[in-house]
Amino acid sequence: PRNLHGRSVSPDVLLKSRAMTANGNVLIVDDDPARASALADMVASGGFDTQIVTDVNNSSYSLGASSDLDVILCELDLKGVSWGDARRTLREMDVQVPAIMLSDVAEAGRMMTALRLGASDFFLRPVEDKEALFRSIERCVRQRHLRRELQESRQRLVAANTELRGTVKMLEQDQQAGRQVQLRMLPATPLVIGDYVLSHTVIPSLFLSGDFTDYFTVGESCVSFFMADVSGHGSSSAFATVLLKNLFARKRSDLLRKGDDTVMSPVAMLKSANQELLDLAVGKFATMVVGLLDMESNTLRYSVAGHLPQPVLVSDQGAHYLRGEGPAVGLMKDAHYEEHLIELPESFMLALFSDGILEILPPKNLIEKEKYFLDVFEQAAESPQELVTRLGLDKVETAPDDIAALFISKRG
Repeated sequence: PRNLHGRSVSPDVLLKSRAMTANGNVLIVDDDPARASALADMVASGGFDTQIVTDVNNSSYSLGASSDLDVILCELDLKGVSWGDARRTLREMDVQVPAIMLSDVAEAGRMMTALRLGASDFFLRPVEDKEALFRSIERCVRQRHLRRELQESRQRLVAANTELRGTVKMLEQDQQAGRQVQLRMLPATPLVIGDYVLSHTVIPSLFLSGDFTDYFTVGESCVSFFMADVSGHGSSSAFATVLLKNLFARKRSDLLRKGDDTVMSPVAMLKSANQELLDLAVGKFATMVVGLLDMESNTLRYSVAGHLPQPVLVSDQGAHYLRGEGPAVGLMKDAHYEEHLIELPESFMLALFSDGILEILPPKNLIEKEKYFLDVFEQAAESPQELVTRLGLDKVETAPDDIAALFISKRG
């Protein structure tokens, strides 16, 4: 053998180098004590820790995956041992420690017996090539180390999976609790005020929804309402809906206590919502439609902040979108919004949807989806329930995106 510089290296130097560290635990099984001791000395000179068993029938060692042993050197010609019976016993024991068999006779039948027993290698006594035996032992030791590492990895994976399942379960419980809170934040449905009926439905893609709607009376004859579609999904988006709900509740309270009429102006409410989300500083924005229904004059003031699809008004004259432009709230500080005032028909239905509805419509592109959406209103606008059925919302269990819908109806 030669070292890295090409110089010859004596076997004694190799053995001394290998012996500096124990390379593995070796169990020697031989009913001849002298022969076992000689083999143990040879193996120990290779740097391996050795143990000897000479009484096979009265010895007990763990040979499973958790065994400290790395390799077994076993005599094939043990007195009083039937390898046929032992083979079945070893299979039942699930032996994981590799074995190297030794014999005094180079006979094909003996070699086949060793292989059937699952031996990793076979050596003929006397062992003349110690380096070959050491290399064979080292291969077995590496095999055991790899199996131990695999077993440890599996145990870590099982522990991580158990911890992950616990975390996921806790998260689901938190999400379910949050979902119940969010549901309780929604307004009563339907809300009947004279000839006007307001109702809603919300279908989250997860437990929590980033889509939200609310409506409430303000003053003596008005109803304020909004539809919001917060960017993203899950908890952070749901928290933003809580912020918007709180904003409108505060402004309603300000009208009653302070005479602050901000809640009566859709544009002013969009500007307030824009500032609230900017101040939140979590990278969330929302498309919105804010409206103020005056039931005494049967008029509607509304503003749109980047929301699609736009509100749909259905009456005896058919169905059409209520147009409006403006950026989503929470994107820019100096956002500009438009306010529109329209007179409503004596009998109508106003429908607002979040963009999740577009995900479940059959057409492929946005223009075709908007046309299909309007056609559905033309054909099924007798009631919100009929519209929900026609759009298939009553059959949606899990949506690819949050879906929210708000309906305001008046029957002449």
